[in-house]
Amino acid sequence: MGRDLLRFATAGSVDDGKSTLVGRLLYDTKSVLADQIEAVQRASVDKGLATPDLSLLVDGLRAEREQGITIDVAYRYFGTPTREFVLADTPGHVQYTRNTVTGASTAELAVLLVDARHGVVEQTRRHAAVLALLRVPRLVLAINKIDLVDYDQGVLEAIGKDFAGLARSLGFSTDSGDDAVVTIPVSALVGDNVVERSPRTPWYEGPTLLGHLESVPVTGPEVDAPFRLPVQYVIRPRTEELHDYRGYAGQVASGTVRPGDEVVVLPGGHRTTVASVETADGPLEAAAAGRSVTVLLADDIDLSRGDVIAAAGAPPRVTDDFDATLCWLSEKPLHPGARLLLKHGTRTTQVIVGELRDRLDTDTLALSVPKTLAINDIGRVALRTADPLPVDDYADIRATGGFLLIDPQSGCAVPAAPQVLAGVDDVPSTWIT
Repeated sequence: MGRDLLRFATAGSVDDGKSTLVGRLLYDTKSVLADQIEAVQRASVDKGLATPDLSLLVDGLRAEREQGITIDVAYRYFGTPTREFVLADTPGHVQYTRNTVTGASTAELAVLLVDARHGVVEQTRRHAAVLALLRVPRLVLAINKIDLVDYDQGVLEAIGKDFAGLARSLGFSTDSGDDAVVTIPVSALVGDNVVERSPRTPWYEGPTLLGHLESVPVTGPEVDAPFRLPVQYVIRPRTEELHDYRGYAGQVASGTVRPGDEVVVLPGGHRTTVASVETADGPLEAAAAGRSVTVLLADDIDLSRGDVIAAAGAPPRVTDDFDATLCWLSEKPLHPGARLLLKHGTRTTQVIVGELRDRLDTDTLALSVPKTLAINDIGRVALRTADPLPVDDYADIRATGGFLLIDPQSGCAVPAAPQVLAGVDDVPSTWIT
């Protein structure tokens, strides 16, 4: 039986030690090759360092190595006997917040670093707000560089208390016994509580960072949500043996589908039942979220790419007029009346931006009414699409509650340069102060 997989991201202010922490994880779990270690050692000597700079295991761009900062999202893959991991190391600079949004958008857990000497700063608040917007279900507050504050227990407790108030205001659960937010004191430089428990923090009784990553549940909320399958491709072999075959291929975005289930095809609204769930290896008794399948329906329905097959008992709402929370990632400001393209699931349609409802101040968590949204702004806007879309609240189902906005004049394909990551829901009321 294969090991399960955890996708997680790092975030935090610049120079808080994210890349060093990632490098320490890779180094201490023996997930790097000998020639990579030798290259890091040589580069560290060239920089005049007495010990290897483990951040070089992650910061691969030349500009990153020269400036000592993270610019791009660095993805790393490693594993332990317990679990496999996909890690996104994201930048700390304000101007690269858009990269942080990209890296955290698929994370099941985020490791948010703070420097033990500085505590919670503005960029900590900004990244925490982004993680809350993206509905990352679990958060680790890694208080780094505890060796530079003499392993002072009072520092940990003060920063943890400060962050707990912020986390609660953003909608994270901080109840005792809940693993939604966990605080861990670490030193990425020397390895305290990263992979091995440190004897220098006898007052800390919680898990190491790796121990927590290996033990948190990886079953996301999408598994228990109602069934959704955005149709990617209609399969019509048109051979003599399969002249009546009509299959609808796509990835199950949420829930589970089984033969005999009653479903509704949206936005058309036609109801039918599932005749078969198939893969290249044969039919399945059930397919859960994340599985790519071909669904055959009992009735011949006019259905094409961009439609959504959903559970008939709990369908998404179909609308062409809704409010959405955006994290604006383009250098060109967003104005009311802007005409863009919207990609929702497997459907792309035109959209007009209406009223800009409000903008979140990530420092004070207060809301104000803006005239525009600038790069890295988080705000709520009104949207009207050319075609009706079957949408869920992003808090319930990411795949059908999220979308991308694209500037049609740039000609950028969606995978190459998405302009906006957004959710079809309101700013949480807890953000209003």
